[in-house]
Amino acid sequence: MTFKISTHAKGFVAAAAIASAGLLAWPTTGSFAADDMAFGPVKPLKVDAKKAALGKRLFYDVRLSGDAAISCATCHDPNKGFSDGKPLSALYPGSDGWRNTPSLINTAYKAAWFHDGRVGTNLNDVTRENITETYIMNMDMRLMQERIKQDPVYVKMFKDAGYGEPSNGSVRKALPEFMKTLTSRNAPFDKGTMSVSAQNGFELFKGKAGCAQCHNGPLFSDDKAHNTGVPNNPEIWSNPVRHTTYVAFGLFQGIENIMNIRRDVGAHIRTHKSDGSDIGKFMTPSLRELKYTAPYMHNGMLATLKDVVNFYNRGGGNDVNKDPRIKPLGLSSEERADLVAFLEALSGDPLTGPDYVWKDKIPLEYPAIENWRDARN
Repeated sequence: MTFKISTHAKGFVAAAAIASAGLLAWPTTGSFAADDMAFGPVKPLKVDAKKAALGKRLFYDVRLSGDAAISCATCHDPNKGFSDGKPLSALYPGSDGWRNTPSLINTAYKAAWFHDGRVGTNLNDVTRENITETYIMNMDMRLMQERIKQDPVYVKMFKDAGYGEPSNGSVRKALPEFMKTLTSRNAPFDKGTMSVSAQNGFELFKGKAGCAQCHNGPLFSDDKAHNTGVPNNPEIWSNPVRHTTYVAFGLFQGIENIMNIRRDVGAHIRTHKSDGSDIGKFMTPSLRELKYTAPYMHNGMLATLKDVVNFYNRGGGNDVNKDPRIKPLGLSSEERADLVAFLEALSGDPLTGPDYVWKDKIPLEYPAIENWRDARN
């Protein structure tokens, strides 16, 4: 295959990576445009420091959920790459998730969000859905606004950030501003300090294991949906709470025959093809920060990067809608180890310092307001 590859500051380039955190094989003829091969460091976004600081406090505040039981950080833990380390997510009390919690690192660069890509507008809308959806945080934003208006720390932070008094609209702006700070940095791949094994893995995914068709750009993702044959997670149907949550979601999304379906239809909720050929497609994930975000795939069915590479080396899973480009790769054990080393070289510094974590205690009780009948709300 002929590749047109642009270099970055340290002399390393990347053409691809491993589909759905794995390997995607495609025909060995043709070429890719230089723009498609523009791998390199993720460029930091311009951030308003005061707005981001406000968003950070909100991110760790359980009062943004209906019964003050969970915060954004409950499922997006900085110690786990802003994921949660579970195959399937835990959600609002009384609900359980049917998909793996995605990392929020580099989320501000995406073109579509959630594993099915159902929100393709902006992070403001993503924030609103996560806060208000009954099975996620179950918050009435009018109540949320009143809660934060009673906190003098928030009153000052909103004013200092230029938002005026606290409002739900400003919450939906401040949280994305904080998420813009969650940017990959100092990965060995970006610094040009990959090991020999990782460099060999890089050559493999450019050539024999070729993967750039789906994993391209600085995030190693094409922001499109594909079916790679990942097996369904049976717990979605064996666990009544998870199944009930999925059925409620499916009814709202208009999935036909939802009570009898025993699979996650994925991006079908966006395209609803009458022949069902889009069932089982999921968004190509970023391959950055994989060291921190196991287990893998949209439903957590693969525990380690080694498992992922082995899965794609076998030609993926069995699915009537599987992308025909996915075929057995014929990689040796040494080659598979090199690919794992390359994937690990796409992870940089953990985002666990004070810039990303709110350390101060956030009060859940409110002091009594003297002469509250006459106090301005």
